[in-house]
Order: sequence, then structure tokens, then C-alpha cells
Amino acid sequence: MGVRVHFLGCGDAFASGGRFQTTFMVEIPSEGARVERVLVDCGATALIALKRAGVATGDVSAVLVTHLHGDHFGGLPFLLLEAEHVAKRRAPLTVAGPPGLGARLAVVREAFYPGGGELSFPLELIELPAGVASAVGEVTVTPFPAVHASGAPAFMLRLEVAGRTLAFTGDTGWTDALFDLAGGADLLVCECSTWDRPLANHLDYRTLAARRGELSCRRLILTHLGADVLAHAEAGELEIEAARDGLVVEV
Repeated sequence: MGVRVHFLGCGDAFASGGRFQTTFMVEIPSEGARVERVLVDCGATALIALKRAGVATGDVSAVLVTHLHGDHFGGLPFLLLEAEHVAKRRAPLTVAGPPGLGARLAVVREAFYPGGGELSFPLELIELPAGVASAVGEVTVTPFPAVHASGAPAFMLRLEVAGRTLAFTGDTGWTDALFDLAGGADLLVCECSTWDRPLANHLDYRTLAARRGELSCRRLILTHLGADVLAHAEAGELEIEAARDGLVVEV
């Protein structure tokens, strides 16, 4: 078994097309028959997506967060709640993301479930420094600055795992940092919020199609598709591969 990427949720903030919000699961072969499961982003609908896919929350060892918007981060309170009260988790869980992660998570947990308090399992929060490779379990993750206002730094994430390189844009406007993020990657999972309407904080299909040759990744899969991009996809007008909820890719 190689490294697998499960697109548990590949929708945008508006759940366009009825898709779950951004939640990817990376399955990493480990010693013996053991598999480590790491989430990249944990959108507000992540717990539903995990359960629909038959994934036990106790099997998730870490969550890597690109930025602190609800469609990428808002599922964490529900994940922690389920781990505490249903799964009765005892194993440690690591959550790593941009500076401000700990404070924002505390605010959201208290807003959703006041007095939720301490967890009965170890929760390790890691605020990642931009441009520095950091070990999170069996993954080495390097954050690149994204162009996306979220009240805290926003990242694109490059993961080195089991001899493979995976890259995730999170949400971002066009930036030349995409070249370093994608360079030589086995897979780039890239947001594409609009068809041809430029936005300061998001990518559009026309720009990505025109500059695909500059992104030296082996495989590019579009995600976070807005309604207009989905309409063109249904009409067979995309020349770049697009994700769907439930897609599984072996890298």
C-alpha cells in the first residue's frame, strides 16, 4: 500500500453542489499492517464526512490546519466532542496549524459548548512557523504563506511522508509561492473557487489552466469548487482533474 489521500470533503464554504466542506485524510503505511491517518483541514462538516466514510475518529492521529476559517477548521470542536464523549478516546491527538490556532480553537469550543473544559486525552497543539519544516508524527510539514485573510496567518502545506510529497493550497490568491509548494510534488490539491472571476483571496480556473505548466507537480487535483466551476465541470469543460467527495487517490 502506498500513501492514500481520501477526499472526505472537497466543497467550499457554501457547500456548493451539496459537497462536504474541506476535509482530506492522508493514510500512511506504518510498521506491520498499521496505518496512520492524518487529516488535512477539518471543515465544519468533517465529523459527518468521517462517519459516512466509515472512519473512526479514534483512528485519526493528527489534524493539520491550513487556516482558521470555519470551512477548513470549524469541525474541530465536534471532532473533540465526539472523541471525548462517544469514542472515549485516550490516545493523544495532535492539532497543528498557523499561529493563533490555540486561542481561536479555545474561543470556538467555548462558544459552541460552554464549559466544555478539559479533555480526558492529551491534546497537543502546535503552532507551525512559516517556511520551517516541522515533524508532526510521521509527517514532515512545511507551511508556505498563503494570500488569504482569515484573522490569522493562512498557510499552504507541503507534506513529506513515506517517500511521497503532497501539497495542499488551502485557500489562496495567486502567489509565486505556489511554485515552491508544487515543485516536484507527487500531488497538488489546489483550490479553485471561481471559473474566470479573479478574487484577491482565491484561485480561478482560467488562471490555473493558463499557468498549469509552471506548476511542476506530477498530478494536480482541483477542490473547493464554486458553483460556476461545478457547472463547467458537469458540462465536461475542465481540462484539469477535479475532486469529488469520496475520491481516493493512491500516490
